[in-house]
Amino acid sequence: MSEQPTTGESDPQTPPEEAQVDAPAAKPAAPDDGKQPAADGAATVEYPELKRSDVESDPSAEPEPVERNRTLPIVLFVATCLSTFWVGAAKYEPVMAMSSIKMMWITIQTNWLEGLTYMGAVLAILLTHEMGHFLQTVRHGIPASYPLCIPVPFNPIGTMGAVISMDGMKADRKQIFDIGIAGPLAGLVVAIPILAYGVHKLNLDTEIGVREIQLNSPLIVSWMMDWLHPDWSHKADWIGISQVNPWFMAGWVGMLITGLNMLPISQLDGGHTLYGLFGPRAHTYARAFVVVAIAYVVINLDQAAIWTPMLILVILMGVNHPKTANDDVELDDFRWLLGVASLSIPILCFPLLGLKQ
Repeated sequence: MSEQPTTGESDPQTPPEEAQVDAPAAKPAAPDDGKQPAADGAATVEYPELKRSDVESDPSAEPEPVERNRTLPIVLFVATCLSTFWVGAAKYEPVMAMSSIKMMWITIQTNWLEGLTYMGAVLAILLTHEMGHFLQTVRHGIPASYPLCIPVPFNPIGTMGAVISMDGMKADRKQIFDIGIAGPLAGLVVAIPILAYGVHKLNLDTEIGVREIQLNSPLIVSWMMDWLHPDWSHKADWIGISQVNPWFMAGWVGMLITGLNMLPISQLDGGHTLYGLFGPRAHTYARAFVVVAIAYVVINLDQAAIWTPMLILVILMGVNHPKTANDDVELDDFRWLLGVASLSIPILCFPLLGLKQ
């Protein structure tokens, strides 16, 4: 077998015009060591090797622990304990009892038991509600704060409820449903027996005073009155602040907070539930609800105007629920039925006319 010439010289047996010229010898391939050859005369540039772990997460890896502020939740909880205790001791008219330090001290000495009872009952409802949310965020690995109570020592309630702050954009549609609905359901488990006991202890034989604060009864209170006090069922629409007991007042607050949170709009609990049920279609239902709510307030302006600031605040927050991490996740049949049934909570629990004086 003849060998091909390896140089550029002519073969003696081959005519000059047919002489073959060897191609320049190829440079050896650069080793695959992550180094990128630079231009002639320049130093070699090194690039880090891309590994599979750089682009794929390890499913067996433990999630990073969530760092939560503890000081603020504790301070707000203690402040809310004090504010609800004070409001209960002041018979839900705290401003009138703030005329002097001496008057405040006498009020506390006289009514400390009612203050403690109201404080314990209302905080049990609030914390159970918020812990329902919180435990679901822990279960699904969604970063969230501890419950934050809101003290208000000069209104008839002593608080504006409680909230948790969470990174909802990391939750998918099913997870946001679980987080949203868990709070109201957990709160109702505590609030309903407290309210029932409070209705049982009501005494509506006393007359409501002139310019006295009156509480509008939600539908669930009317039903309890028909069951426990059928003789007073005609008096159940409005209940004077002088007629309530700490159990009833705490239960009424629990119904107010639960019904308000379950309104199907924005990022309220009801908004989370509605978005879990219908996904982006929930925006249409939320807008329709806002139109109905505005019309209701306008038509009943003399009594329902109390909800105007809340309605404006929700509109400013945004009517539509934001997208989740995965809107394509569907709810199972149990969640679907539970979510649809939960949409009745505002109808049963929310006092449409709030309170009046």
